[in-house]
Amino acid sequence: MGRITVSIVSHGHDLPLARLLDELRRDPHGLIDRVVVTHNRPPQQVIALPATSWTLVEMQPASPLGFGANHNRAFVRCDTPFFAVLNPDLHGLSDDFWPQLLQAAQRPGAGCAYPRLLNADGSVQDNEREWVTPLSLLNRHLLRQRETRVDWVSAACWLVPASAWREVGGFDEGYRMYCEDTDWCLRLRRAGYTLERADACAVHDAARSSRRVGRALLWHLASLARLWTRPYWWRRVAWREA
Repeated sequence: MGRITVSIVSHGHDLPLARLLDELRRDPHGLIDRVVVTHNRPPQQVIALPATSWTLVEMQPASPLGFGANHNRAFVRCDTPFFAVLNPDLHGLSDDFWPQLLQAAQRPGAGCAYPRLLNADGSVQDNEREWVTPLSLLNRHLLRQRETRVDWVSAACWLVPASAWREVGGFDEGYRMYCEDTDWCLRLRRAGYTLERADACAVHDAARSSRRVGRALLWHLASLARLWTRPYWWRRVAWREA
């Protein structure tokens, strides 16, 4: 069906990362070829795993990089047909997680496959979103309206054909954090690819730190400003060509 290189970026997520790696180690289908873990902060403990069917590669930049920059560097280590982007706080991967994602990623025209993400209480998470516009933010956060379209998908969990990643060009490293997945999905769809939901699920312990006042909120605002000034954004989204 295809082999997979997995990229995980940890910001000191030692315990969640250990849990996720243990779940990946127990992959019953043997589809993972390599797991690239980028420590954006120095880890407090050494990763110790029993024997695995895949190779563990650990990386640490000289200084902390943005979300997209770290995954782009991990992709350099990808020599498999598929590349997976996972957040370290994922867990509860279903037994057929990887076969279902691969099946979705191999549909004609597919550029990104993703699972249904769940909150810790079992409720469905909002990883499927409409384009981020001032109006959509107003409807979502103030009017509490439910979004009805799937224009982009959170990069908490993606499986991407490596050929599509190369064609689109990976993440825009001008985003420090936030909105890089929105931008990437827009460029992916401009290239003619589709987003495909797989019949698989996982639990995501989302921190939602951008909703609190502080550095994360400032990064989010800066990313929105960058997103809304991209020329292709206005052609594709503001004029509703998508």
